[in-house]
Amino acid sequence: MAKLTIIGIGARPLDTRARQAAVSAQVIVGPRRLCALFAGYAEWPEAQGRMRQIATPDETIDFIRESFARGKERIVLLASGDPLFFGIGRRAVLEFGGDSVEIIPDVSSVQLAFSRIKEPWDDALLISLHGSSDAGRRRKLRYELPDLPGLLAAHHTIAVLTDRAHNPAAIAAAVRDGCASRPSLLLSVCERLGYDDEGITEGSPDEIAAMSFSDPNVVIIRDTADPPRVDVEATHPRFGLREEEMAHSGGLITKDEVRAVTLHSLRLPEKGVLWDIGAGSGAVSIEAARLCPGLQVFAVERDEGQRGLISRNRALFGLLTLTVVGGEAPRALASLPCPDRVFIGGGGGKLREIIDTVQRRMEGGIVVINAATLETLHDACRELEKAGYALRISEVSVARAKPVGEKRHLAAQNPVFVITGEKR
Repeated sequence: MAKLTIIGIGARPLDTRARQAAVSAQVIVGPRRLCALFAGYAEWPEAQGRMRQIATPDETIDFIRESFARGKERIVLLASGDPLFFGIGRRAVLEFGGDSVEIIPDVSSVQLAFSRIKEPWDDALLISLHGSSDAGRRRKLRYELPDLPGLLAAHHTIAVLTDRAHNPAAIAAAVRDGCASRPSLLLSVCERLGYDDEGITEGSPDEIAAMSFSDPNVVIIRDTADPPRVDVEATHPRFGLREEEMAHSGGLITKDEVRAVTLHSLRLPEKGVLWDIGAGSGAVSIEAARLCPGLQVFAVERDEGQRGLISRNRALFGLLTLTVVGGEAPRALASLPCPDRVFIGGGGGKLREIIDTVQRRMEGGIVVINAATLETLHDACRELEKAGYALRISEVSVARAKPVGEKRHLAAQNPVFVITGEKR
């Protein structure tokens, strides 16, 4: 069977397993910086003839796939630090399967960074702003620069993996501009960790914003003041946002009453992953993220205008655990973590393919589908049953009072079928 071994390098000599994998590999592939570092090991001069430098993750995955197809069954991929820490390890496992991939990690750059500044990191928030810069094609990141002030309101210490666009100066500027009232913030820039010329620079956001640094580097942001006491009752999110409190277009929003039934049917866990597919303006995602701050919520929407509305609502309510994902399902779901709950509010005519993807990625959990037509109801029930889900079906019929002269008249809303599928 073809085998891909991903070796994390950078801080320590290779261990026995990594050496054996490198000796037996037919191809050794990696980015230029890591290939140069690997070639510098005195005991591996013969490996240079088997090394292939590849710049981007997409090209790397394509090269490995083509190498397997050509009969190359033993391939080593060089990665930085721990390949499963914001690295290529996750994608490689998704592409080639866990049985075909072995991962031999080194110390992560964040672990090294905290050791250099001698600070504990067991309660730190770890984020990545690192992405491909080729032709403007950046992978979707969970957080962006404008999120940093909000994150610092909730976390005392944040470690940031950087890239050339999201460099220490840009990070410091974002912190400075968004946290002007917090003079106690300190930034530590840890550059070229593990190299002979590594360096540590500490300073205020103003000071770091005026400097430049060598790649690669890690930024650690700390509040040197004592952490404030949090009034849990005052910050606890509430349930029951009204339609008019959220940005939406032309009435395209899950109505309040239907949203309440939908969220009840999802039985949201305190922690885990929720996919909101066909999210529209993101009403269900917004309510879910406010109810369960420990839940990762991914709002998947193909329409750019609707995604803009979700982003506006995300910023309005400060929902840092809500990620807006562009693209059409099921393709847009490929890079997301496996879900514990799925809400399908719109499938773009691909309901069967979406449920098939959900069935493969979800070990157990709940799927809720809202259907406005009998045809969608029929298709949803058929596909969920075929995928092995136990069904529960409700019809939500709502009438709202409206003034007619000096009296009130009940005006019926369009009924919605709420289909719940559960797999244990």
